[in-house]
Amino acid sequence: MISSAIEAASAAGVEHEVVRHGPVNSVAEAAAAQRVEVRDLVKTLVVRRAEGEYLFVLVPGDRVISWPKLRALLGVSRLSMPDAATAKEATGYERGTITPFGSARPWPVIADERTRGRTISLGAGERGVALRLTADAAISALNGSFADVTDEA
Repeated sequence: MISSAIEAASAAGVEHEVVRHGPVNSVAEAAAAQRVEVRDLVKTLVVRRAEGEYLFVLVPGDRVISWPKLRALLGVSRLSMPDAATAKEATGYERGTITPFGSARPWPVIADERTRGRTISLGAGERGVALRLTADAAISALNGSFADVTDEA
């Protein structure tokens, strides 16, 4: 079975590799299972900008969202993380499998600038599966942008 994320990446013409690594319990375990550096394992976080309005923030595995930087970039005073049910409704994916590829809606994408020029691993819409691709190709295909939106973990 091919996930909608894999189908969407293929349909967008993004060169990628599907990596099936099985169950993991942490970013460090996922990076080890995929044989990548933790910084190249990129978490897709759903952020609520306003009621019914979301965006994807792509965060390297060794970093966390910088709320002040993200608020300043977006020109807003308040952002929040939706609960798991709301995130699933907004994206079509369960927490832990969320990816911008194949999302229920094409929300805006902001990738931390530290991913630029790197080969990264993103979730593929199902547990234990990842997409390995270049950040530049992914962000281009998703009409996203790069910005400094994280801090050290």
